[in-house]
Amino acid sequence: MDLVTPDDRETVEAMDGVFLTQLAVGERMSIQHLRMEPGARVPMHDHHHEQLGFVYQGTQTFILEDGEAVDVEPGGSYFLESGEPHAAENRGDGIMEAIDIFSPPRPNPSWLD
Repeated sequence: MDLVTPDDRETVEAMDGVFLTQLAVGERMSIQHLRMEPGARVPMHDHHHEQLGFVYQGTQTFILEDGEAVDVEPGGSYFLESGEPHAAENRGDGIMEAIDIFSPPRPNPSWLD
């Protein structure tokens, strides 16, 4: 077993108002904390990872390739297929926080890998 303590983690501001903290990385998956300030936006992108997530504070709005906006509220979870284009925004007045799991692992906080 590998233990990752809070002292082992680093939070990175991946883009304005978007903060990522790698929580743990295994051979086949990784888990990451996401915090977005009000008005923060992750532009349209895709990646080879499957992405599962759980929002526990605020509302995360995903914008899909066809322009559809999907709100994920606290207690809601989501799944994005590998290669599925999406953007994300915090349109609310408060902080949005979520946990994301990636497979294969995403061992760094880059939105572009």
